[in-house]
Amino acid sequence: MLLYYITARKQFPGNNSARRNALIGRIAEAASAGIDYIQLREKDLGGADLEQLGREAVRAVRDHSTKTRLLINSRTDVAIAVGADGVHLTSGDISASDARAIWAASLEAKSGPRIYRNFTITVSCHSIQEVRLAESHGADFAVLAPIFEKPGTAATPLGLEVLRAAAGKGQPPDLRVEAGDHRVGMPVLALGGITLRNAAECLRAGAVGVAGIRLFQADAVSDVVNKLRNLA
Repeated sequence: MLLYYITARKQFPGNNSARRNALIGRIAEAASAGIDYIQLREKDLGGADLEQLGREAVRAVRDHSTKTRLLINSRTDVAIAVGADGVHLTSGDISASDARAIWAASLEAKSGPRIYRNFTITVSCHSIQEVRLAESHGADFAVLAPIFEKPGTAATPLGLEVLRAAAGKGQPPDLRVEAGDHRVGMPVLALGGITLRNAAECLRAGAVGVAGIRLFQADAVSDVVNKLRNLA
């Protein structure tokens, strides 16, 4: 079961400095607790500020875990500059294949041709079609949202059946396709209204894990992680 924490420093109390410190502290806690992925999603920051925060976030992750992977939201260039483990792309960003090409070019520019090392690319998706498009561009996995209703938003929840279809749960291969079947083989994470009460439903529908902001920021992250791990 993959656990994917999406940051939102403005949900912490206090002024900008206090929120920033709280965020770095929560990232360190999340890494210590065994979160698999942390997406630094501070969309209001400009490139320079995001890069500075990204370096602090990378340091917090590296100091507390050898397994947690830090992703930068949207900015492939910043992810490369700060030494992050990958990038998370939205529908308005470049494709996963373009991001992967930029990463590969950066490696070659630094040290010449070398053995490729992993750079995780995740993509926000809001339909089965978007999941398939992300897979066709070589994304590592999709973050599908919103699965459940989210208080305070007007977004229509996709529901568990869309999640099930996107994850290819229980779907037989299409034997008419010569090059393979039409099932989505890329892993799908569930996002949007995920709680400790409904996370297990997402797993049963075929999600490889769950993602969230409040899920990991509202309470002690170690307690939340332990409860989620016990569902798997």
